[in-house]
Amino acid sequence: MSNFSYEKLWKLLKKKKMKKEDLRLKIQISSATSARLGKNQTVSMEVLGKICEALNCDIGDIVEYKKSENKVR
Repeated sequence: MSNFSYEKLWKLLKKKKMKKEDLRLKIQISSATSARLGKNQTVSMEVLGKICEALNCDIGDIVEYKKSENKVR
């Protein structure tokens, strides 16, 4: 399971009145890559860079790293 969350990206898209498909077409990524984003799976820095360029934002505006909670027994 990935520790990355793209919840910030989805909120930003909503704010800009864009759909996930609009973004996918604008930055020319595959449906598979778009699906990885939707599942909070890792994507390349190149893809994240394209998103930042398209939305005029910083990487911290679209992705968040969430630390794992390691429970010690």
